Amino acid sequence: MTPAQQPVGPGAARKQRGEFAERGFIIVAVLWILMALAALASAFALYASNSAVAARLSSDRLQADALISAGLELTALRLFDRSDDDPRSVGELQFQMGGGDVALRFRSEGARIDLNAAPKELLAGLFTTLGAKSDDAALYADRVIGWRKPNEGTTQNKELDAYKDAGLKYGPRQSPFQNVAELRFVLGIPPAFVEKAMPFVTIYNGLPQIDAIAAPPEVIESLPHIDPDIAKAVLDSRAAADPKSILSLLGQAKDNVSFEPRKATRVNLTISFKGGRRVAAEAVILFIDRDTEPYRILAWRDDFDGTF
Repeated sequence: MTPAQQPVGPGAARKQRGEFAERGFIIVAVLWILMALAALASAFALYASNSAVAARLSSDRLQADALISAGLELTALRLFDRSDDDPRSVGELQFQMGGGDVALRFRSEGARIDLNAAPKELLAGLFTTLGAKSDDAALYADRVIGWRKPNEGTTQNKELDAYKDAGLKYGPRQSPFQNVAELRFVLGIPPAFVEKAMPFVTIYNGLPQIDAIAAPPEVIESLPHIDPDIAKAVLDSRAAADPKSILSLLGQAKDNVSFEPRKATRVNLTISFKGGRRVAAEAVILFIDRDTEPYRILAWRDDFDGTF
């Protein structure tokens, strides 16, 4: 009988079982260590991947901001280069820089109706142009003025009472609009008309009148005492950028038009990167006389992280 065939005594069996158990424990421990290492490697790979994505996004963000800033600088240069008798307040530019193609359009804020300065007839004209009935448009205009106008009463605040009667938990600001988005909180204006009005209103025009050379057709048609034929004639004639010829067409509506240069300009940019990504941005810049900086940024938004 060979040694392997010899019977094993109780002591030897226990020793053998102990060795097997010890080996099994070691195997299990090794497996746990391998699993832990695999999880660690997976986590590191995910971290490295996320870090690479974050770094790339951060780089794109910096590049987009730099290109937007460059566009604003070029716009400022173009506008500062105008002569005093040059009324043009709109323009376009294109340039390439840092792996991106930039196309931009700039337009004076005089092209928009100022929520803080425009008279009732101009505000009502805008809502009428956007599809509101005449009586409703007049009511919306009254509410806009009521939002911005300080309370003149000593005891009764009729505008505030109107908001309370409507069950609203807030009242009118009764001071200038701080943002055009406040139009959404003005009593009685349907949300659909608010959204329609947004592209045509501002708080940066600075004057009650509009700039008829820069204004879009909807704003021209909002002028009081003007019919569609006159509005079309104004749009057709302004290619020559001659204020006198435009004023001669406007008749009574000329009281709501001013060609005085505005200090604020809106810039819309589209940036196309080589990888195919596109970023849209919009900024409003204010030109400042006799300052260390030629202009300041009043507003800036872009869709790098999502839609406007």
